[in-house]
Amino acid sequence: MRADLNVPLADGEITDDTRIRAAVPTIQALLKRDAAVVLVSHLGRPESRDELSMRPVRDRLAKLLSVPVKLAPGVVGDEVAAAAAELEPGHVLLLENSRWEAGETENDPELAESLAALADIYVNDAFGAAHRAHASTEGVAHHLPSYAGLLLERELNELTSLRDDPERPLVVVLGGAKVSDKVGVLERFLEIADKVLVGGAMCFSFFRARGVGTGDSLVEEKGVGLAEAVLEAAERSDCELLLPTDLVIGDSFSAHAERKEVDGIEVPDGWMGLDIGPETTKRYAEAIAGAGSVLWNGPMGAFEMEPFAAGTRGVAKAVAAATGRTVVGGGDSAAALVAFGLDQAVDWLSTGGGASLELLEGKELPGVAALGR
Repeated sequence: MRADLNVPLADGEITDDTRIRAAVPTIQALLKRDAAVVLVSHLGRPESRDELSMRPVRDRLAKLLSVPVKLAPGVVGDEVAAAAAELEPGHVLLLENSRWEAGETENDPELAESLAALADIYVNDAFGAAHRAHASTEGVAHHLPSYAGLLLERELNELTSLRDDPERPLVVVLGGAKVSDKVGVLERFLEIADKVLVGGAMCFSFFRARGVGTGDSLVEEKGVGLAEAVLEAAERSDCELLLPTDLVIGDSFSAHAERKEVDGIEVPDGWMGLDIGPETTKRYAEAIAGAGSVLWNGPMGAFEMEPFAAGTRGVAKAVAAATGRTVVGGGDSAAALVAFGLDQAVDWLSTGGGASLELLEGKELPGVAALGR
């Protein structure tokens, strides 16, 4: 079973186990059918086999599952094959970090075949990695009877229904740093949404495209041209594109920075925009409250620093309180909901970042396309 157990770590400790908990229902469903489950996942971007072991993940999984979870000595090889062969029904073997093998990200056929040799059936439940054609997400599916796990199935159903058949009005809230990361989703939802609300550092690419001074704010230079094209598309669209009309700025990227609220969007030299302002937060919250469906992907500012968290917190509270269908995607948005204690107040909290965006754009996900072939 391919799971997405790629969780954040600090000093070797898991700081958010959302993705591990999301994988548990499929693992439990397999164990109840007397399966012996061989789990594989990546963890971060290790540069060597001495980095980012799956051991903390194994420890957390064992507590959540209340069954033995053995950590394999590697990803593939004779010792791993022996451990898989000896695995008893109802027990779990967690392979080491799949990215310890160079062939993982290269979708190496030999690695995919070696992984397939460990099992009789392949289950992909790693929605967060389904947009990558890797050995453990796409390659292995060609060697075994392959199926979607419960989480992957739910992710696909939730996101495609929101994209293809939403309750109206559909309000999409997009934040984050880079227009280039979201341009496909922006263009897609300008065609099908009723309102698109933009926040986060990427709004400064839009302001720069309009000739507005952005001071020392983070501006993705290649995003300026993309933002200009999006603004032009919005003028031709029936969808309303909303940008911030006021800002919270700081004299440095620091929780201890001097903070000012600006009635407008011009950022003075020596200052940087770090959050949407209170009037924008109120306007966005009102739009969300009136929605039949809400999609939120990306924070409104540097929410990890309390002086600049109000915009993201206000949007999070509005999404949590909305009476319409609410779907939140992206690691930072999910982290914000968890930080504000609101993660249980939305209808669906997606485990996918890039996978969510690509699915919403209408792209084919390699890890999904390979199943059942």
